[in-house]
Amino acid sequence: MSFDQNGGLNQDQYIVIFPKYKFSWRRLWAFTGPGFLMSIAYLDPGNIESDLQSGAVAEYKLLWILMCSTLMGLLMQRLSLRLGTVSGKHLAEVCHEKYPKIPRIILWVMVEIAIIGSDMQEVIGTAIAFNLLSNGKIPLYGGVLITITDTFIFLFLDKYGLRKLEAFFGFLITVMAVSFGYEYVKVNPKQDKVLEGLFIPWCENCDNKSILQAVGIVGAVIMPHNMYLHSALVKSREVDRKDTKAVKEANLYYFIESAIALFVSLIINIFVVAVFAEAFYNTTYGQVYHKCIGNKISQAEIFNVNKSSDPHITWNSTIDGDLYKGGVFLGCKFGKAALYIWGIGILAAGQSSTMTGTYSGQFAMEGFLKISWARWKRVLFTRSIAIAPTLFVAFYEGVQDLTGMNDFLNVLQSLQLPFALIPVLHFTGDRAIMGSFKNGRVMQGAAWFLSVVVIGINMFFVVEYVSEIPRNGGYYFLVGLYLLFYVAFLLLLVYFALGFTFLDFIKVLKRPDSIQYVAQEDDNTVSNGFSQ
Repeated sequence: MSFDQNGGLNQDQYIVIFPKYKFSWRRLWAFTGPGFLMSIAYLDPGNIESDLQSGAVAEYKLLWILMCSTLMGLLMQRLSLRLGTVSGKHLAEVCHEKYPKIPRIILWVMVEIAIIGSDMQEVIGTAIAFNLLSNGKIPLYGGVLITITDTFIFLFLDKYGLRKLEAFFGFLITVMAVSFGYEYVKVNPKQDKVLEGLFIPWCENCDNKSILQAVGIVGAVIMPHNMYLHSALVKSREVDRKDTKAVKEANLYYFIESAIALFVSLIINIFVVAVFAEAFYNTTYGQVYHKCIGNKISQAEIFNVNKSSDPHITWNSTIDGDLYKGGVFLGCKFGKAALYIWGIGILAAGQSSTMTGTYSGQFAMEGFLKISWARWKRVLFTRSIAIAPTLFVAFYEGVQDLTGMNDFLNVLQSLQLPFALIPVLHFTGDRAIMGSFKNGRVMQGAAWFLSVVVIGINMFFVVEYVSEIPRNGGYYFLVGLYLLFYVAFLLLLVYFALGFTFLDFIKVLKRPDSIQYVAQEDDNTVSNGFSQ
């Protein structure tokens, strides 16, 4: 997938599709690809760890939260794909044209923070996978260093064509489905409990830890950079945007493909939750350690409380799950094969997410700043920033602190989410950008309501996490300063979204002249409800 100097796909990378206006599976196949690349963000190592912890902490009770979060994610992805299809511009490009210079640079920084945070999760997952698959022979810091080179290998793939690249990502998703599906069959969770967890929206006898985990699921599932990515990926199919029926057809097929892709991701996430709900829930360190020693698992010492740095952990303490402990535990209970297959699944999750993060970063930089870097420079930029703190923790601390970084990174993603949600809602509701495809009143209202709910949930998660950090005067000052800036910038984005102009006398807040993207149908075709 190569790009021209303006940040778009090179002409020879487009897949040209002529409209037929009648549903066909062959037509759906022609549009298949962008949605599955987008869905990889729902299967990154941060999500897998969140799934694992959900099962370990609350058994099957939070499965409905996972399903609802995925459905909310589908709604947001629908808006993102429609923006790219209808306008011919991806989200970062529209931000460049609709926001003043200073706000859009700040927005770019926020998006880059989200991308780098996501990349750190991929580095962590890949390093843990290499350690598990090598029986500890590759140390964690060695796995981190390997990730410097692995991404560059993927950069050669797009030279073989867009469809082959999409097929490779499809292969990685299949590897995850088979790996985690194997664990699901091996553990054999109670199917009635799985269905009950999915369709009964309640969490009986859930403590504060379970509630916090429920909030964390939402933050882990809906990724901010993914909306920038999806709006760009749909541009890989060349659609005649002056033909309203062709645009409607593209919107329909892209949405169907996205729904299928996210359904597959939901099934894989359910596999992980159910495996650890059945095998990890209410399991103590003592039980697992003796099981590991009996099966001669070399990594058993991770469950030895006598070597733990946490004085509150005893042999009777229930285990807090993470990617490393999860793999070792499966090996202890079901044999080495289960450990290796888990490692393969985590490796596939890390590798696939790495490349989508690379593309997200390139789209963001080229869209916001109109700076076109060679892909290897973009990879080096993101990965260098991601590796530095990860390598330090892996070398000087250990696996416990390394996996604990995922919690912090999920908080980081939660903080950045509004900087994708608000722009995509703003632009998909703007007639100058979307023409007759602008959001109808029902869709716009529902999307804003759900966005406020998601942002509120994420802010609760952030506050709960931050409240557990040791505090002093300097801490309060820095947090207060950042909070002031954060809220002010959010309000500024809402100000732009609502179309207010009373701050236009401030030069740096004056928006560029409105841009009309494409004329589509007349004003009478705009729906008051859900648009086509």
